[in-house]
Amino acid sequence: MNSNPRQLQLLEEVRQRQSATVEQLAEILEVTLQTVRRDIQKLAEMGLLVRFHGGVRMPSATVENIAHPRRQTMHAEGKTRIAKAIAQAIPNGCSLILNIGTTTEAVAKALMRHQGLRVITNNLNVAAILSSNADCEVIVAGGVVRTRDRGIVGEAAVDFIRQFKVDIAVIGISAIEADGSLRDFDLREVKVAQTIIQQSREVWLAADRSKFDRQAMVELAKWNQIDRLFTDAPPPAHFASLLQDAEVQCTVAE
Repeated sequence: MNSNPRQLQLLEEVRQRQSATVEQLAEILEVTLQTVRRDIQKLAEMGLLVRFHGGVRMPSATVENIAHPRRQTMHAEGKTRIAKAIAQAIPNGCSLILNIGTTTEAVAKALMRHQGLRVITNNLNVAAILSSNADCEVIVAGGVVRTRDRGIVGEAAVDFIRQFKVDIAVIGISAIEADGSLRDFDLREVKVAQTIIQQSREVWLAADRSKFDRQAMVELAKWNQIDRLFTDAPPPAHFASLLQDAEVQCTVAE
């Protein structure tokens, strides 16, 4: 790689965030928007970055997610803020479904002081966390346990979830593409998540900033199936009309 120090710094900033807008990079690097765009153009031509409308992201496969231990540390502070905002919005004495994902695991940690919750989950990590809350009843879906993240998937999990109708589903997502489709990598996981959406009176999406303009293979839902979005930074500008048209309430966790 034959790049100047500024381009190396730009690449490192995007690597840490997984994605960034042109404006963010210009502010961090203390250069003009035009300079950032020229650097992005060069790095994209070298295959080191992928451009999208208004920003840039790291190249990633559309068929396989980042490993669970790495996802636990990525954007951890933002996920914690999202989890606290969601926990503040969840009343005591309600029924929930939490699905697979490191952000939903952060939500489980933020619910440790809640009382009277009945939580259904296909995530053994969530179950382990909330089982320490004596005022919370945890119901675990049956099915195939994925060894990489202890998520429960498959037709048995789908059939199990269909037995319930809950107040709120809090779901995570791997990718939100520019067209507004919400996507993930494992068809079996998506089938369970789609059933969770169907069996919930309200659907809340927990997604940190890195999920926007990311790609994945399997479509899970559209914005009009989501009631509330909780994120850690304002979504990229081109999502504003999509959220407005779908009447999604967006909460940016401070």
